[in-house]
Amino acid sequence: MTGTPIRLRVNGRDVATQPGTTLLEACRQHGIEIPTLCSDPRLKPASSCRLCEVEVEGRDRPPCACATLAEEGMVVETHTPALEDFRRAMLARLAERIPVEDPARLAGKPFRELLDTYGVAPSGARRPGARHPEHPYLDVDLSWCVACGRCVRICDEVQGQNIWTFTGRGGDLALAPELSPGLRESACVSCGACADTCPTGAIEDVSRLAAGLPDHWVRTTCPYCGTGCELDVGVAEGRITEVRPVIASPVSRGHLCVKGRYGWGFNEAPDRITEPMLRRHGVWEPVSWEEALDAAASALRAAQASGGPEAVGVLASSRATNEENYLAQKFARVALGTHNVDCCARVCHAPSAAGLGQAFGTGAATNSYADIERAGLLMVVGANPTENHPIVGARLRQRARSGVPLIVIDPRRTELAAMATHHLAPRPGTNLPLLQAMANVIFLEGLADMAFLGARTRNQETYADSLRAWTPERAGALCGIDPEAIRRAARLYATAKPAMIFHGLGVTEHRQGTDGVAALAHLALLTGNVGIPGGGVNPLRGQNNVQGSAQMGCEPSRLTGYQKLEQAKEVHAQVWGADLPQAPGLNALQMIDAAGEGRLKALLVIGYDPLLSHPGARETAENLNGLEALVVVDLFLTETAKAFGTVFLPAASPFEKEGTFMNGERRVQRVRRVLPPKGNSRTDQAILAALAERLGAALRFAHPDAAAVWEEARQVWPAIAGISHARLDREGGLQWPCPAEDHPGTPVLHAGSFPEGRASFRPLDWTPSPEAPDREFPFLLNTGRSLFHFNAATMTGRTRNHELRADDELELHPDDAAELGLSAGDPVQVRSRHGAFTLRVRPTDRVRRGEPFATFHAVAAYVNLATGPGRDAVTGTPEYKVTAVSLHPTADSKVR
Repeated sequence: MTGTPIRLRVNGRDVATQPGTTLLEACRQHGIEIPTLCSDPRLKPASSCRLCEVEVEGRDRPPCACATLAEEGMVVETHTPALEDFRRAMLARLAERIPVEDPARLAGKPFRELLDTYGVAPSGARRPGARHPEHPYLDVDLSWCVACGRCVRICDEVQGQNIWTFTGRGGDLALAPELSPGLRESACVSCGACADTCPTGAIEDVSRLAAGLPDHWVRTTCPYCGTGCELDVGVAEGRITEVRPVIASPVSRGHLCVKGRYGWGFNEAPDRITEPMLRRHGVWEPVSWEEALDAAASALRAAQASGGPEAVGVLASSRATNEENYLAQKFARVALGTHNVDCCARVCHAPSAAGLGQAFGTGAATNSYADIERAGLLMVVGANPTENHPIVGARLRQRARSGVPLIVIDPRRTELAAMATHHLAPRPGTNLPLLQAMANVIFLEGLADMAFLGARTRNQETYADSLRAWTPERAGALCGIDPEAIRRAARLYATAKPAMIFHGLGVTEHRQGTDGVAALAHLALLTGNVGIPGGGVNPLRGQNNVQGSAQMGCEPSRLTGYQKLEQAKEVHAQVWGADLPQAPGLNALQMIDAAGEGRLKALLVIGYDPLLSHPGARETAENLNGLEALVVVDLFLTETAKAFGTVFLPAASPFEKEGTFMNGERRVQRVRRVLPPKGNSRTDQAILAALAERLGAALRFAHPDAAAVWEEARQVWPAIAGISHARLDREGGLQWPCPAEDHPGTPVLHAGSFPEGRASFRPLDWTPSPEAPDREFPFLLNTGRSLFHFNAATMTGRTRNHELRADDELELHPDDAAELGLSAGDPVQVRSRHGAFTLRVRPTDRVRRGEPFATFHAVAAYVNLATGPGRDAVTGTPEYKVTAVSLHPTADSKVR
């Protein structure tokens, strides 16, 4: 919103603002506060409370400042005696509804401040039936409701869930969860937006009512998914008591999901480990830091002595900061002398980096979340963002509700699929034929952007020839989709420019995950949807810093900046003052394989649980059992630590450290210490420095703080040279490439050129997965996350989220359930060629017949007992999304 400033006069002062600004905003910009109850900067003006009425010269009636645009030459008075008397009378009328008892409920609320300012006191009483059933996070007592409507509007306009509604009329006007007696029974996603906007405390966080107002607030970045929402964290008496969204955050725009807003309870979990431990005679014993570090360093040194540097390895953490991951890969290469270092990107989005890198030359998101509101079409492939990336999902939902075309490609009928213009549901494992057929239609029907292809791509002729075999009829037969549906979706994507693609693990976690991502990149290139706002191909990253951990160099063949070893080893060696190893490194799955073969003898695992996370849990366990030493750095005793750990070093949580995270749109954001490390836990930086000292590399890890580590990373990766901690503190998050201090960052990649000059096409051949159904295993199992939990539930399982979703479930089509004699909640054993697990059934038409879906959060379920050994041919990423299974009803009440 820029243009020639508008000048007006307010309360005798000359002020200026931009065109399109409301009077309320213009006054606030100049420190003039106008009372209001129904206004929220995240919402459209409602003018329902009327407290923001102002006098405007030349107008007969005072307009509401929240809904009146500033105009050139306007003369405004905001606090005349008549206006103040009107406001006092309005507040007195509202105060008659507010209970006299429990005044603490109003503490810190805008309504309380207005009452105090105007000398008005509550004079009402609690109303029968106004208190709603208990919810883990939200306390609802509508005795305090003044019917401002903010909860109704924020649930509609921001979250898009439409949970709250008004009932009754006049003096009986009240709120209620839509079509439901309580929030738990409604479609509420527990995002807390209603409590955040409520000006009276009628809807309030349970934690605030229990702990009172925070002593202070600290701004940091969410430790859950890769969206990168900013948080204001409230602290009272040395404990986190509440979290609020940051209104001005460019990522989340004043919104949070249930995990970001309420999922901080793990920080004080009673089973959190805060003392170092050694396993002696099969039992964990607390020891001093000196003894634990000596034991860890000795084990690593012994492994090197018996098997060379290739006998040790490091698994870094996508939950840790950029700075800690930078040190983890440096520790592997400098202190241990090996390229055996990796992170959890290997088991999720490594194919995104590879596929996008092959096509575009850079393996990262091309665009920004801000482009969701610029796109002329949205295509979501193999992702369920309303559950797994809820803030992005809410923005996508709102755009679809506004009429923007939406294509969803997913075997399941997700929330977005249910409202999509076109929902294409391919059989699991057939993404590539479907995407190839869409490209076939675009190319052969003359819908490609030939000017873009000629100017900015290469190998298009060879690629075009390879597409001719991929007719919609051929692909449709393989995918189980009507060929005409493929044609309609392809035509829409090609013609509704700019078109923006988001994809998730439903694309990457396949044997041809890299090819699937490349096929998406090809679609964007064919239509010229690269290098423009509102376009591109954008991976929805899973963990909070999975993008950063890979970019920091936690990958065997890449260094900081995801730079190839051969290209960047000299500058790293120069900055580090140490030569890099010569022998190639192993990735995460290869390291586990090598442990089983006796080649890898010691492993340092930081914030990673391979036993629970990797496919083929039994084989993973057998391999880990081959290690001589397993050093674990974590907050809790993970399944890997419980079974095979020899040394446990307690880590500081994301709320207890300084540094940065990097979100899925390449945005680097600050992480700030909210609390000191709990007990005797330490940051990864401190732990790695202490281990490096014992391994003879102390000087190369003697960084005084996280900012100093980041400064070193800036020296070896030119794309972040312009991003410093100090600049992030001043300006907020910045997107790389940002090569200089005066560079604004790069919201859209490839606007003028590609790193290698031109983007590259390549023919893609499809290879069917061996995980095909047969008479013995007639079902195809798919797996994924759910809204209320995160990955292995290491954090969310230690919060009240478990009250909102206690167990994993097997989604099963009702007809399949009926044939097997299964009802909701019945246990069923899921067997594959590789193993078995048991879950309770949830009949739903979200899945097709023969294609059950399992979540994998609960340790008790151990879904990875059944997933197979298939891996992406390029990156080694496991084939989690396709497993042939059989289903067997069981009388056992114990689900395990």
